[in-house]
Amino acid sequence: MHESSPSVHAAIPSGSLHISLFAGMAAAVGRRSLDLAWQDDTVAALRSRLVAEFPSIAPLLARSTVAIGDTYVTDDAVVPRGALVAIIPPVSGG
Repeated sequence: MHESSPSVHAAIPSGSLHISLFAGMAAAVGRRSLDLAWQDDTVAALRSRLVAEFPSIAPLLARSTVAIGDTYVTDDAVVPRGALVAIIPPVSGG
């Protein structure tokens, strides 16, 4: 994955997002994915919405990377309706 503006995303129902969750994020939410009704907005707005719905994830979400399709994005990136989003928490290991 690389950091830039996403140019292509897979189609899912219009007006919604499919969000894949991994590791500790999936455990905290209690599932590996979410489908949310969505109007085009930023990654920052998505983070705020997720924290409002799942307050316990706030510390982990703040340290997590967001990808749209196969592209890492920053908080000011627009997340279009129909996007496939992945929230990737920090990993450790040895």
